[in-house]
Amino acid sequence: MPAAVDLSALTVVRGGRRVLSELDLTVPTGQVTGLLGPSGCGKSTLLRAIVGVQRITSGTVRVLGAPAGSRELRSRVGYMTQSPSVYADLSVDENLGFFARVLGVGPDAVARVRSAVDLDEFGSQVVGRLSGGQRSRVSLAVALLAEPELLVLDEPTVGLDPVLRVSLWALFARLAQGGTTVLVSSHVMDEAERCDRLLLMRDGRLIADDTPAAIKRAAGVGDVESAFLALVEQEAR
Repeated sequence: MPAAVDLSALTVVRGGRRVLSELDLTVPTGQVTGLLGPSGCGKSTLLRAIVGVQRITSGTVRVLGAPAGSRELRSRVGYMTQSPSVYADLSVDENLGFFARVLGVGPDAVARVRSAVDLDEFGSQVVGRLSGGQRSRVSLAVALLAEPELLVLDEPTVGLDPVLRVSLWALFARLAQGGTTVLVSSHVMDEAERCDRLLLMRDGRLIADDTPAAIKRAAGVGDVESAFLALVEQEAR
């Protein structure tokens, strides 16, 4: 199947600093691909370039066969930012209903996504009174409304308790099994084991692109965090 995302020589320079440097990568369709690396390595910039909201310096970004940010992709790509992107003075259901109308999806989608992110008992709650983790889940629910072909998630599990983190990763796996491509960033290395494929980033560059098992095997270690450190050490030699 064609790649969901195809990047060629992607470079982003911001404030005189090269944030991304000539990245070449593809994201396969219908898998959970993890984008992992320390804070500040360029993960969010890369995700913004993929959804078409980041000005790029050079290179190309194609998403689902079209240039990133194309009008035709608006309902085909779901995007969740690190910071909650919903209205704090509206309830959960009011937010979901508003974005459902913007996306042109039916009202039944509200109940579907609210349940998917385990917020059924908070539908009438004003978002500004929710915890940080709950607000993040509302943003995730919005990203799921149109049943997108590509779901781009920037640190979706930050601030969530371990039980809910496991629940959300199970949701990502189910979505991928149903044909959705899930691209999810994280700086928590233990989440890497839940991905079908990993992109490891450091200082705006990819240092690994393979399955978790293959990355660990190549580094001769038993966990992804150790593999990441081994790759960094190899680069420094």
